[in-house]
Amino acid sequence: METKKKTPHINVDYFEDLTGDISPSQKTNIDAVGEKIANLRKEKGISLEELSNITGFDTEILIKIENKELQPQLGTIIRLSKALDGAFTRLVSDVGTKLYSITRKDDQKTISRSTSRTSNKQLYQYKSLAPEVKGRNMEALIVQLEDKPDVEPSVHDGEEFIYVLEGTVELKIADDVFELDPGDSVYYLSTTPHLIAGKNGKATILAVLYSK
Repeated sequence: METKKKTPHINVDYFEDLTGDISPSQKTNIDAVGEKIANLRKEKGISLEELSNITGFDTEILIKIENKELQPQLGTIIRLSKALDGAFTRLVSDVGTKLYSITRKDDQKTISRSTSRTSNKQLYQYKSLAPEVKGRNMEALIVQLEDKPDVEPSVHDGEEFIYVLEGTVELKIADDVFELDPGDSVYYLSTTPHLIAGKNGKATILAVLYSK
């Protein structure tokens, strides 16, 4: 019996062109987050011990972040930006100077990556899609997720919208676990404990983060 081939609900070739593998050569700003955090902390005159007390992160973790030995997760960056009274967007992809931003697919830049605290395993890399807009409260990212990160769920202020482009995503939110396939999406308040990763290999998502 002949089995009908399922027709994709979207043009997968378009998203393949849009995403693809994040090239290792695109590392211009990939280690800049720790330096930005250190500079902002010094601008505010806040010691590492004070920042540790405010955020709950151990000073050893903060030192590793500032020394670029540990690449923080997005939730960690958001918590640090709140504690330092700085814009999350400034730490992720700079402040921006324009009223709008058009980003061609060939102009997307890998701006950062995240690693686990224990094994320094890479968790994900991400590209900013609108880094030039001044005063923005949202950050639109193409994120390449890795498989099974050894990390705790993330909790921070803000809201998140996730749309799966490629692969299968495993999402743990509160006490529930879901598998999301291309075309699936989820919206949640970031104050709900959440953990998102690729399942059985890499996955690529569109992530829109809102941080007041």
